[in-house]
Amino acid sequence: MSATRTAVLWVPDWPVVAALTTAGLDAHVPAAVLGARSGGGTRAGRSVVATSAVARTAGVRRGMRRRQAQEACPDLVLLDADDARDARAFEPVALAAETVVAGLEVARPGLLLLPADGAARYHGSERALAERLVAAVAETGHECQVGVADGLLAAVLAAREDAVVPPGESAAALAGRGVGELVHAVCDPGVVAAVREAAGLWWRLGLHTLGDLAALPPASVAARFGELGTWAHRLARGLDERPPARRRPEADLAVATDLDPPADRVDVAAFAARRLAEELHVLLVGRGLACSRLRITARTTEGELERLWRTEAVAGGLDAARLTDRVRWQLEGWLTDAALRRTGTGGSPHVAPLVHLALAAEDVAPAGTHQPSLWGPDAGGDTRARQALDRVQGLLGGQGVLAVRLQGGRDARSRVALVPYGEEAEPARPADRPWPGALPSPAPATVLPEPLPARVLDAAGRDVVVDARLAASGDPASVRWEHGAGAVTDWAGPWPLAERWWTDGGTRRVHLQVVLDDGRGLLLAQTAGTWTVEACYD
Repeated sequence: MSATRTAVLWVPDWPVVAALTTAGLDAHVPAAVLGARSGGGTRAGRSVVATSAVARTAGVRRGMRRRQAQEACPDLVLLDADDARDARAFEPVALAAETVVAGLEVARPGLLLLPADGAARYHGSERALAERLVAAVAETGHECQVGVADGLLAAVLAAREDAVVPPGESAAALAGRGVGELVHAVCDPGVVAAVREAAGLWWRLGLHTLGDLAALPPASVAARFGELGTWAHRLARGLDERPPARRRPEADLAVATDLDPPADRVDVAAFAARRLAEELHVLLVGRGLACSRLRITARTTEGELERLWRTEAVAGGLDAARLTDRVRWQLEGWLTDAALRRTGTGGSPHVAPLVHLALAAEDVAPAGTHQPSLWGPDAGGDTRARQALDRVQGLLGGQGVLAVRLQGGRDARSRVALVPYGEEAEPARPADRPWPGALPSPAPATVLPEPLPARVLDAAGRDVVVDARLAASGDPASVRWEHGAGAVTDWAGPWPLAERWWTDGGTRRVHLQVVLDDGRGLLLAQTAGTWTVEACYD
């Protein structure tokens, strides 16, 4: 199995860019887009779903509550999320990219997928293709980044770094990345939560990187994690979403209608689009099919317009309402935005009436049965827990509920960071950096909130002391501390640790790992001759 070369054009922070452009604000003001109220209640808070680069430098992060974001940046401009506005404002960018490469797909507003093989040969190289795309989009007043790689996920991540991954090296480029990066390849916002939950589940099961996930047998992943797991497994291996067709593909399905009288308003055209979307959905469901692409074609009195949208098959395909949303967004992009640009006025712009509208489901395939997975979000436990935490956080404030994150450090305590629940903050110390002198694996399962004083005794009942040369006064024979005591059956260490010893706040201590006769494991630390229990092993 091989993947096709795909180019991805990404406009960073598109929801914020579109909102600022529509509001007529300067692109350099600190701004953030607020999502819907969590839980749907009128008293629930709203959180940040996108921020501008200027706001991020002031400390505003996605997932922050509104008040938290305003505390971090008092000059922050808050804007409402609007999917239709984002799609409408993105149409000029898609048109500019289409002057360089034909046959593009809109994955979501702000992200375009383009076939790279033929276009790269035409323009000389993949790097030259990327430069042409960036230059074409720059004429619309927007900045973008372009990445080229094998497979969708590798291309999306390459675009975020403005890089070109050589053919055949996508799997290696993805292997070291976290499983949470899969969310960047999601085209339908409605699937983001399911992918985040699945990534969290894989992390808890020990699959921390895409390389860990890719190393599993495909049949085992499909059996335990269903369609979503198969989708993620293929992307983690640097492949496309769907395997190559092994039998005759299903014929594409299409529906169309003539508009008489011609529709010159978006709401009138959207009414016809809704009926077409329902007809198309009935055809797909009746034949047990799902589509990966939706082609929207409109004929006006001045010409024909056409756009291809990528749909999301991992959630069982789009329903009629979500199909209608995409058609309506595209109609607004064609009619409203194009007319405004032609006339330069927001009053009553001239719109070329629509006389024909057609929808076609492309790349159709038998829809997979969505059965509950052995593990995963289908049980609903994670969803209920998250809703409960949202309610508690709404009562206590953002700092009232904290979540545990891993970060870099040399001992167990410094590797744990507590951040407000729901905040997507970068760790203060990256965990993927080398930390010379760090405690060897395995990491303890429980880190005590505060170290407990302890005594480590040798066989004669004397305190064991480790001197500056790491020489112990005797072998540990027993441990006594506030919560109990036990005989030592095995131990490892001492492990010295000296941090920032050249400053007043520097620390020098040694660690000792012991196993007690009741099976418990303890991580002990000695500082200035005093022992404490730092953490426990399972």
